[in-house]
Amino acid sequence: MSTSSHHELRNVFRTLLATPTCHHTASVFDPLSARIAADLGFEVGILGGSVASLQVLGAPDIALISLSEFAEQATRIGRVMRLPVIADADHGYGNALNTMRTVAELERAGVSALTIEDTLLPAHFGRKSYDLISVEEGIGKLRAAQAARVDSALVIIGRTNAGAQPLDEVIHRTRAYQGAGVDAICLVGVKDFDQLGVITEGLQVPLMLVTYGNPDLQNDSRLAELGVRIVVNGHAAYFAAIKATYDSLREQRGIAVGNGLTASQLVARYTSPDDYITWARQYLNLSE
Repeated sequence: MSTSSHHELRNVFRTLLATPTCHHTASVFDPLSARIAADLGFEVGILGGSVASLQVLGAPDIALISLSEFAEQATRIGRVMRLPVIADADHGYGNALNTMRTVAELERAGVSALTIEDTLLPAHFGRKSYDLISVEEGIGKLRAAQAARVDSALVIIGRTNAGAQPLDEVIHRTRAYQGAGVDAICLVGVKDFDQLGVITEGLQVPLMLVTYGNPDLQNDSRLAELGVRIVVNGHAAYFAAIKATYDSLREQRGIAVGNGLTASQLVARYTSPDDYITWARQYLNLSE
């Protein structure tokens, strides 16, 4: 059960990116889940920003978690790591200079790769929660991330939302981020293989695809042909843990388990999202 060195695991992950095969991530959220994923033979794990927010803060995924809190959780996992783990570093926790600090902290924590997205986070007053920063600012963040890493084996992944912008803009951004020197590109919000094929045409860097179980993208052979090497289907393991905790405690209190809440309902109940929605409308005037 010995851990591998962080540098060795980063090279293992780079080898995965270089193989013509899709690999599905295990959602890891603490040291024990990381050990379980490795023991079950998963090639790669992912620490999601939404999962970290739930695990550390019991809060919804609206960029409330701080870099230090996220890095602390990544460090706990890094101490026992036996498989490469990707960190969802959101927007780098600020501008390009903040992104450099994010890379330094997460590299020290031991992650093998991290994604930097171009969503405008946290949401600004009067702006939509899915607005994007400019391509130029996104390039700046990704170049800063590369400059900040000490271990050249650490993988920097640029992420953009294909569902929040026109197709021609997705193509423009992915080409620009490739030109900025990223090691891979992460796409979320892709609808189907037709859209994916148009986006990936001309891309040379490997792809990471966040599908959330989209049935129109469930064909590993086709994904691999289009350059997809990493697939994130979601974080079912973490939500199953929430559900199991709820059911176990209900049983302990003598409450019938059969009519309990689902995992999604539990998250909605215990993270108080309505409070945050109300505060956002009052103080951010968010336009959805």
